[in-house]
Amino acid sequence: MTAQNSATRLDSIAVRSRAGSRGNSGTTLAALGVVAFSLTFPATAWGLESFGPWSLVSLRSVLAALIAGGFLLAGRVPLPGREHWAGLAVVAGGVVVGFPLLTTLALRTSTTSHAAVVVGLLPLTTAVVAALRTGVRPPLRFWAAAVAGAVVVLGFTLAQSGGGVSAGDGFLFAALLVCAAGYTEGGRLARHLPGWQVIGWALVLCLPLGAAGSALGLAYEPVHLTGHGLAGLVWAAAGSTFLGLYVWYRGMAEIGPARASQLQLAQPLLTLVWSVALLGERLSPAAPLAACAVLVCIAVTQRVK
Repeated sequence: MTAQNSATRLDSIAVRSRAGSRGNSGTTLAALGVVAFSLTFPATAWGLESFGPWSLVSLRSVLAALIAGGFLLAGRVPLPGREHWAGLAVVAGGVVVGFPLLTTLALRTSTTSHAAVVVGLLPLTTAVVAALRTGVRPPLRFWAAAVAGAVVVLGFTLAQSGGGVSAGDGFLFAALLVCAAGYTEGGRLARHLPGWQVIGWALVLCLPLGAAGSALGLAYEPVHLTGHGLAGLVWAAAGSTFLGLYVWYRGMAEIGPARASQLQLAQPLLTLVWSVALLGERLSPAAPLAACAVLVCIAVTQRVK
């Protein structure tokens, strides 16, 4: 009897050890994804030193699609079912084309620190779009936090833009909506396909459009190759678009969306750090304060059951 109890305890310890190991691995992967995402805006700002906005977004899409296609071919992944292609088109339009293009256009006139605060509202926007898409009825506290976060960002935007909304801010707000739609649809598809395959097929779906856009953009926009410009392009394509999403989805699969979302709260603040360290930007006092206020609002929504 004692031997059996001892064996049971050892088995339980082994199971907990394996679960803890998976949790630690998932947390590390999700954290790497957040770091990769936080570098997207500085990389885009660097890329704009060498390429026009249309060329940069198109080349980024093509490079990421080639990497994703290589992984899909190496894994001999079968084509998704016909019923998934409409959803993949929404993911492609929101995450692969819409968000990169709109934020790149915004960064021609906005600083990365300003853009980081505005786009810091993305988790809340995604939660609202997901609630509307799925018909889920979050409690009043969720909506109060969402509205408070929106008010903070709108107030920050108006203060930084002299009382009005600039064209760059318009691009950023539009980017929030299209990316939230892409994230929401991607989350739905991830119930049927592995998450990395969702973004992989969305990238491949955009390859013809990206190739055409690259040809036109390079023909009509000036190109001035610099080390920063090339590094920005490579990171935006390989780091942010493919590698970041790959490790993010892998980590989220291991620790769950709720815990992963907690890690993503640090993303706007990390981007503010990169904007100073890599781009030499000077932060206005309002930027970190607004970012922290948005972080608090998002944290409240994460704790709503």
